[in-house]
Amino acid sequence: MQTISLPTARRIALAAQGFADRRPAGPVNRQQLRRVLNRIQLLQLDSVNVAVRAHYAPLFSRLGAYPRQVVDDAAWTHSARRPRMLVEYWAHEASLVPVQDWPLLRSGAKRPGWWRGYGALAERSPTLVDEVRAAVAELGPVGAGALERELGGDRGGGPGAWWERSDIKKICEWLFGIGELTTGERQGFERRYDLTERVIPPDIRHRAVSPEQGARELISKAAAALGVATEPDLRDYYRLSPELSQRAVAELVEDGALEPVQVAGWRQPAYRDPRVRAPRRVPARALLCPFDPLIWERARTERLFDFRYRIEIYVPEAKRVYGYYVFPFLLDERLVARVDLKADRERGVLWVRSAFAEPAVEHQRVAAELAAELAEMARWLELDGLVVDDRGDLARALRAAVG
Repeated sequence: MQTISLPTARRIALAAQGFADRRPAGPVNRQQLRRVLNRIQLLQLDSVNVAVRAHYAPLFSRLGAYPRQVVDDAAWTHSARRPRMLVEYWAHEASLVPVQDWPLLRSGAKRPGWWRGYGALAERSPTLVDEVRAAVAELGPVGAGALERELGGDRGGGPGAWWERSDIKKICEWLFGIGELTTGERQGFERRYDLTERVIPPDIRHRAVSPEQGARELISKAAAALGVATEPDLRDYYRLSPELSQRAVAELVEDGALEPVQVAGWRQPAYRDPRVRAPRRVPARALLCPFDPLIWERARTERLFDFRYRIEIYVPEAKRVYGYYVFPFLLDERLVARVDLKADRERGVLWVRSAFAEPAVEHQRVAAELAAELAEMARWLELDGLVVDDRGDLARALRAAVG
């Protein structure tokens, strides 16, 4: 078994994620979006909108400033000339995935989703299920709130906390999970449901994929996206069944599609995708949102970059170490800093609420590069400038670099 150094593993991983590719010099269009998706395979969705929605950020990290409408058009519009490119389904979490991958995710290769818990409600309430189907068929694309009004209110949930779902919303999520409904469009960030048959082409919708075949194809995609990874890393990319994932990895190794390797310093054996080359250097510069696929598996991030990262959204403010919504900063081949960011629309600025450097980095250089990337992000978000607070050991140098 070949042993590869940690710096080599890092370069392989960065290349797999598209950070060795040059950012486009001209306007970004669907072709560049497809190029990035061929690398990272999916865009995770998340409701937090402190700086920018999670599904937009990974493209900025790899392409620089681009029109977010490119993603919206690819995900939520369709025409004969420009067919829908992306569809929503459960992948790593709720994600935008290439339309052709929908049957793989529906194959049974994944771990059971949380939405399956609503199956008992569906079994108890067949009339409500039929009513929701019929209402979506008539009104779709349509949001859960409009369905509740159409069908006569909450239907069983009653008033409660804002996070509590009505029975109608639960049935919508269950029908989404079993593949009968999907997202026709989004308004704001509200999911508007439609019949899957009106969104996904029949040849894709009717493709029969066994759990074993689904696992093989999804592990292959995960391997291409990660470059070098342990079996649990590969499994986590699409949240697959452990048994099916382990079997798929063994079969891909036997077929020569994965190469077993030992990464120096890693306890577990790893697997390298031979399609991903190790560049001599990766001159990357990027801000990474918490849901970027390079860093979303925190244990792998720590193994690969010696960078301990935790999202602190649910940590009480007084106990947060770095901040509410922290972006790690990638410079060349290292994660060298982290910044807590907020797009302050009232003031028209990108607000840096804290800035921390990693040990043994050159503060002046890191601050200069970080300031340039933050300025690019502010322009992309149509904000007028940057404001840097005092918190963090990099804050003073960053404020000086911002000017």
